[in-house]
Amino acid sequence: MSLQRRIGLLAAVTVAVAVALAVSASYFIVRGKLIAQLDSELIAQGQLFEARGLPIHKHTRLPSNSANGGANAPYIELVNTAGRTYSFQGGLSWPSTAASIAVARGTRGAVLATATTRNGFALRTYAVHADAYPGLGAPIPVAVEFARPLGPVQSVLSSLRLILVLLFFTVVGLAALLARMATRRALRPLAEVTATAQLIGETDDLSQRIAVREDDEVGLLASSFNEMLVRLEHSRAALDASVSAQRQLVADASHELRTPVTSLRTNIEVLLSGAELDGEDRDRLLRDVVEQSEELSNLVSDLIEVARGDTPPADMVDVQLDTLAEEALDRARRNTPQVEFTERLEPVVVRGDPERLARALNNLLDNAALHAGHGGPVEVTVDGTGVTVRDHGDGISEADLPHIFDRFYRGASSRARQGSGLGLAIVSQAAAQHGGSVTAANASGGGAVFKLMLPTVPSRPLQAARGGR
Repeated sequence: MSLQRRIGLLAAVTVAVAVALAVSASYFIVRGKLIAQLDSELIAQGQLFEARGLPIHKHTRLPSNSANGGANAPYIELVNTAGRTYSFQGGLSWPSTAASIAVARGTRGAVLATATTRNGFALRTYAVHADAYPGLGAPIPVAVEFARPLGPVQSVLSSLRLILVLLFFTVVGLAALLARMATRRALRPLAEVTATAQLIGETDDLSQRIAVREDDEVGLLASSFNEMLVRLEHSRAALDASVSAQRQLVADASHELRTPVTSLRTNIEVLLSGAELDGEDRDRLLRDVVEQSEELSNLVSDLIEVARGDTPPADMVDVQLDTLAEEALDRARRNTPQVEFTERLEPVVVRGDPERLARALNNLLDNAALHAGHGGPVEVTVDGTGVTVRDHGDGISEADLPHIFDRFYRGASSRARQGSGLGLAIVSQAAAQHGGSVTAANASGGGAVFKLMLPTVPSRPLQAARGGR
């Protein structure tokens, strides 16, 4: 059963129970008042008789109610102590009861009761004690029962029952219809949610949205569903991009690894072939093997670093960025003694992974040293914004500038040199991992300038910049 039908059925049942209680209460209240009206008239006539205190004989005239007392009892019978009944007025008799016999014996006060004649005529009775003279002898105790027919009351109650039953089914049917209409309107967004979910399941289209019609719980559900779809769409896009990037990385890595592996294998096969080689050729082949092994090792190391993606480091510590830059400068001076490096290092701290930050700085300095040319030194600055590296070489061509941080991209000026094209991509990745960014531009006066911007915090008051070495 659908939710709409369950809610409609629940509403109808709730209304039915409420209406049934109201109808039952109304019926019993009316019934009680009608019976109470009969009882009050019987009691009034009986109390008048008791007030007279006269014995009863066949010529006794019983008192009648006043206009305020209501109608008189049309039927009166006498009940002796043995339970025998005598019609005294109206020509109608009905069976005695234990209560009426007790009244006749004087062991019980006046009694109200309901009686039925032998032919099924219903009566409401009121019995009081009295003395009767059956003849010339002594009086005997009896119960005088005043009776009024219940037929008119039963007729009214029968009509009332019919009206209330019709009213019950009418109200319940109308409530069920209104509940169905109301639930259909209220649950329309849920139907849209269901339809949208089914459509997404069939078409795998996460761009579908649900119209939010009301600012209520159902509207909140629709809004939450839309927000979930947005997040799923972004997650799907990110996953697709990640899968595409991984496939591209594998393809590019396979392409880049093929050349050094093939060259390395060829040289090793020549060395193992047993061909007669002079000492100079053998030494040259061995040097090539060593260089190709180093190139392959560096490429594998770069690939491992790139494979980490933009995932932030698991363990973040406070890193003294100026100290890290100074260590990178020492390494760069050892590896490229022909290049002059100058620095201006301010003491700042960055929260991050020292190993990844050091690798990014090394790559920036290696790239600057590679393109420094003869136009001037490589200038390194560390301040509150991060690290700036500027060389005085030929700069970056306009065609290469948009792709300078792409994986495996090598500009026209770098294709003749050894390298994998991953160095600057690793710099960009490290910046993203630490909540920063990196930019590249051509500096005024020649050369290129790279800015690695990181969220840094000064570790102590700024001191004078350290001079060049």
